Amino acid sequence: MPEWLVLTLAMLAACALVVLITLLRHRAASEDEDPSETPDVIEYMTMWIGVVYAIVLGLAIAGVWEARSVAQDHVRAEAQALHEITERVRVYPPEVRDHIREDVNTYVGHVVTTEWKAMTDQGKVTERGTELLDQVRATVTDYEPRSDFEAQAYQPLVDQVAEADRARHARADSTGPTMPGVVWFGLIAGAVITVGMILALQIRRTPRELLLAVLFSALIAFLLFLIWDFDSPYSRGVAASYEPFLDLFPNARG
Repeated sequence: MPEWLVLTLAMLAACALVVLITLLRHRAASEDEDPSETPDVIEYMTMWIGVVYAIVLGLAIAGVWEARSVAQDHVRAEAQALHEITERVRVYPPEVRDHIREDVNTYVGHVVTTEWKAMTDQGKVTERGTELLDQVRATVTDYEPRSDFEAQAYQPLVDQVAEADRARHARADSTGPTMPGVVWFGLIAGAVITVGMILALQIRRTPRELLLAVLFSALIAFLLFLIWDFDSPYSRGVAASYEPFLDLFPNARG
């Protein structure tokens, strides 16, 4: 199901639920009930519940957005390290240089054409990707420098391979959801309590009050959807992308 459709259905469901509860409550209310008689303490509690929940929502959105940004940084670091390898091997003999570059290009091509889809669908990197990066490491580390100039380039190349491997492991660790289940329970329970307290203020079926309650509920549904969308950095709508690989390896897609 497209994510825009999920968002639309979630917001419509929240609005419909508020309207339904308000209409049922209005029908069940006694004729002499006066909404202006809501105790001040309930209005005070509703205000503070809304403030606290807004803070929690803000922190949750900031947390998942930061996780998404960190995930993108892992991709950028990996792509940059691999690019440095292809550039620094220019001091090696042509056959060695071309072999290393070919291994790097094969690995990057696998990442952008196959592994990224596995991360999106299965939430994990592929074993084939690990094997291809190991092949890059073996090709780089197994070469024995034949001159002082090549020896000076050898260790930085090894360091860049290690940096690419570190970034790959960090990328693999970031594929799953970042929000614990208990946090989701708190967010959903908080939404129910916040909207419930709005209804506790004895909202009647006036267009103004009903419209405000519907808009407030739709806003909360949208914010919860936004947190859910950011929660999996590589899998959903506003996700980290493999563009850093394509920027440095334009022919990676073949």
